[in-house]
Amino acid sequence: MAAPQMYRGTTLGHCLVDALDEMIQSQRINTTAKDQMLMNFDKAMSVSLSQKVKNKVNFKGNIKVYRNCDNVWTFLMTQTEFRDNTEGFHADIVKIVACEQAKSGN
Repeated sequence: MAAPQMYRGTTLGHCLVDALDEMIQSQRINTTAKDQMLMNFDKAMSVSLSQKVKNKVNFKGNIKVYRNCDNVWTFLMTQTEFRDNTEGFHADIVKIVACEQAKSGN
């Protein structure tokens, strides 16, 4: 199964895409190399977040919209409070995108 591409929409993902586009413009890499690097980024982000991040955060708020398409859940929430063991913060509007975890051994 291919790694999800949703991490390309993060700040880090946007910066990587911009840097790769600049390298293509200056003819330092080709589009095949860019595609391979982005696939490696997708896989590395997915593996790193699933294996290295152990923090848990509780949140509550008002769900305005939710949908599930191809096992990808999207929630739009308002007046959301986030809290971990030590601190918390408030967000007026939040979009949460969640994917099913890949099964072990695949």
